[in-house]
Amino acid sequence: MLRGLGDPVSGDRAVVVGQGYVGLPLAIAVARSGMTVTGVDLAPDRVAQLNDGESPIGDVTSELLSEVRAAGSYHASVDFDAVADAAAVVLCVPTPYHREAPDLSHVEAASRAVGQYLQPGTLVVLESTTYPGTTEEVLQPILEEASGLKAGVDFDLAFSPERIDPGNATFDIHNTPKIVGGTTPEGTARAAEFYRRFVDTVVEVSCPKTAEMAKLLENTFRHINIALVNELAVLSQDLGVNIWEVIDAAASKPFGFMAFHPGPGVGGHCIPVDPMYLSWRVRQFGGAAKFIELARDVNAAMPSYCVSRVQELLNDRSMALKGARILVLGVAYKPDVADLRESPALPIIQRLLEKGADVAYHDPHVPLLELPDTAPLRSVELTDDLLRFSDCLLILTPHRQVDHEHAARTAPLVFDTRHVVPDGAGPQVYRL
Repeated sequence: MLRGLGDPVSGDRAVVVGQGYVGLPLAIAVARSGMTVTGVDLAPDRVAQLNDGESPIGDVTSELLSEVRAAGSYHASVDFDAVADAAAVVLCVPTPYHREAPDLSHVEAASRAVGQYLQPGTLVVLESTTYPGTTEEVLQPILEEASGLKAGVDFDLAFSPERIDPGNATFDIHNTPKIVGGTTPEGTARAAEFYRRFVDTVVEVSCPKTAEMAKLLENTFRHINIALVNELAVLSQDLGVNIWEVIDAAASKPFGFMAFHPGPGVGGHCIPVDPMYLSWRVRQFGGAAKFIELARDVNAAMPSYCVSRVQELLNDRSMALKGARILVLGVAYKPDVADLRESPALPIIQRLLEKGADVAYHDPHVPLLELPDTAPLRSVELTDDLLRFSDCLLILTPHRQVDHEHAARTAPLVFDTRHVVPDGAGPQVYRL
């Protein structure tokens, strides 16, 4: 039964739109909190897989999915009609960044579909990361036009940024604080009450723009600091300084310093993309986000820098990159996940292939790798013979189930971009 506007969420039905890395963990958490959840996704194959109890993502086990399916508290669908009976609707759809501008087509389409079934008294929350103003300037008008209802009068509307960190065994949806900001104080309270069903700590802010900006600050902070340490890694190479030792030494200071580490680039669904939303938004007002743009340039240059280092290491051994056998360890964007979104391994492998290298890769989480203008690559078995006969072992993503020390001691040349090979593994090991 739908409750009155402004009351705590008392209905027992919810809809989560988008059943990917963000939406599926959320839907399962809501289902386990006592509500009946419909997970809406436009991919029929994924919906069928979910209804068969097979999870497509690592953070939700098939056992857990089967548990809520068997209890009758979760169902996947390609249709939006469940919105008509929902107490709460949460949008977790992609917000990619294309051609130097945000692509909100998924948010807009989902908003129109939800609006067609939206009923008075429903709480609608957007979780998709975007620029400040999206909830009130894009989502709200579409919902109101499609439904004939008024936000803050007939239904409540809020923004709550997703904070999913795939593969994180310490922080999950339950113990990661949730920020909520509604278009009205009542909307904020309703959203907070909804999330308190399954989240330990909820942080209420004054409006959706504040919540939207908070998410961008989180990842812009990381984006800029990673760029700083990446630039220092390049400079340290020229200066003959071990940047990893420098970072460890600086981290001994108990205040005023936070350690970031260099790498072959930045990947994932947040750090490479979220700051660009803020930069784009600032440009709409004639401003410039100079730190963000500079950080993007530095981080985007790291794949090319890594290829140039490999080429230099081979040259020092009187070998050309063209025709060299390069074995890549790890292609996912971060350890222990199968997610390839924005992974720096992709442009690195692409550049190596373009320069004529013979590239193979091993990744226990990614069996197949598809790249533009080349035949798909398949993950190879990591054998001692493969390591010994490779001209260079390139470590890009350090999955825990891989014995990197053994691999480094077996290969004739190693370029470790993640500092996972311990000191003393041999003179053939070089670091970023």
